[in-house]
Amino acid sequence: MSQDIYRNLQERLDYYSLGFPPTESGIELQILKHLFDERDAAMFLELTPMLETPEAVAERTEKPVEEVSRHLEDMAERKLLFRLQKGDTPKYGAVPFVHGLFEFRTKELDKELASLVEQYYEEGFKQAMANGADTFLRVVPIQQSIDATQQVASYEDARDILKNAKRIVVTDCICRNQKESLGKACDKPKEVCFMFGSMAKYYLDYNMGREIDAEEAVDILAKAHEAGLVTQPATSQNPSGMCNCCGDCCGVLASLNELNKPAEMVFSNHYAQIDQDLCTGCEICLDRCQMGALYLNEHGLSEVNTDRCIGCGLCVTTCPTEAVRLIPKPEDKQRVPPANSAEQMMTMAQKRGIQI
Repeated sequence: MSQDIYRNLQERLDYYSLGFPPTESGIELQILKHLFDERDAAMFLELTPMLETPEAVAERTEKPVEEVSRHLEDMAERKLLFRLQKGDTPKYGAVPFVHGLFEFRTKELDKELASLVEQYYEEGFKQAMANGADTFLRVVPIQQSIDATQQVASYEDARDILKNAKRIVVTDCICRNQKESLGKACDKPKEVCFMFGSMAKYYLDYNMGREIDAEEAVDILAKAHEAGLVTQPATSQNPSGMCNCCGDCCGVLASLNELNKPAEMVFSNHYAQIDQDLCTGCEICLDRCQMGALYLNEHGLSEVNTDRCIGCGLCVTTCPTEAVRLIPKPEDKQRVPPANSAEQMMTMAQKRGIQI
C-alpha cells in the first residue's frame, strides 16, 4: 500500500508543470515520503489544481466536512497544497513539484530534503527542466539593454510587470537556499523572487515572503541586474511570479547550460550583437554572461555564440564602450506568451503529450 500510494502520487505530479519523472533509483519516492505521510498523499490524490471548498471535497470523498477541512488547512500550512481565501471561504488545490512543493520550502528547507532534491535533479529532473524551459519561464531583457527605438511589449518589460501587479511579495530564491544548505551557494543576492496576485497572497498568508510596493520591487530588480541575475517571469503575459536567476544555482539555467544550443530551448525574443569596431576585449561581458555565450575571437575581441545567447541583456548594460546591444530576433522567430497562467499550464501539458 505504502509504495503504491507514493508511486500514484509521483505519477499524478508528473502530469503537472515540468512533471515529476521516475528514476531508476526511486529517489523521487524518497522525496515524497519526506514531504507526505500516507494520509496526506491520499488527500492530495483527491485534488486537482482546480480550487475546491472543503465541502466539495468532503462530498466527493464521503468524509465529514470538519475532518476534511482540518486536514486541508493543515496541509496548506505545511505547504503541501495551495490555498486561496476569499472572504470566509477557503479553497484548496493540488500544486506541482515546481513551481510548488519545492519552492514553498524556501524559508524552511532542511539539509536532508536539499540533498534528496540535488540527487533527483541529476538523475531525472534536470532533463525535465531543460525540456520544459520554454513553456515554464521566459527571459525578458533588462530594459536598459534595449534600444529606445525598439517597441517592446509590456510583458517583455520586467518593470512594467512589477508596476502593473496588484500585489507583490518578495521571497528568497529556493535554488540559492538549496545550494547554500549544501555548501555550494554563489554570492548572488537571495531575496529576489517575486510573487503576484493569488500566489503572492498564499506566500503572505503562510509567512513565506514579505509584501512590498512597486518602488521597492523595481529597486530589488535593479540590484539583481547589477549582480548579474537573469530575469525570468513565468511564461504568460500575466505571470504569477518572476525569478532572478544565476547560471550556477538556478535549476532551469543550469540544465540549459549543459546543452550545446540552449538558445533553442528558451522563450526569448532577443539576442546580443557586438560591434567589433567598438569592442576593446575587456572581457566584462564574458564575466556577466550566465550561459557562456560570449568568447574572445582570434583578434582578442568579444563575439556572440548565438546558439547559446538567451537575450537577457546582462552583457549590454556594463559594456564600457557600448559595443554590445540586443536586437530582436527575426519576425518568424518572435513568440507571444500565453495570455494567462491557465493557458500556460495547458501549453505545458500539451507539449508533454498530456491531454487535459
